[in-house]
Amino acid sequence: MSLLKRLKTFKTFQLASIAFYLVTGLILLVLLPLTGYPPHLGFLGIFSLITAYSLFAKRAWASWLVAILFIVNTAFSLDVLFSVGFSNIVVALSMLAFAVLTWVFTAYLLLKRKD
Repeated sequence: MSLLKRLKTFKTFQLASIAFYLVTGLILLVLLPLTGYPPHLGFLGIFSLITAYSLFAKRAWASWLVAILFIVNTAFSLDVLFSVGFSNIVVALSMLAFAVLTWVFTAYLLLKRKD
């Protein structure tokens, strides 16, 4: 099955969630050398890419990865948010957006997992 036909089988919000996990995984991996190679950024980046693949391939274990990533992303974003303490407004707003988008996509994917 070609990629275009495969993409047409998804709903719009499902594609948005796949794109969210794919883009956040790539951003975290790109930021890895810029931040001194902290291992948790690499772990979160690779885990997000695996989650995006599992959602795209409609694997049975995708909902487990989404649930695990929900907990880890929430802890990571809130930890960075509280440690920065709004002294760097760009980082604070990006972590706040990251946390909110993680919650929104997790709620959608776990509530609509039967589809």
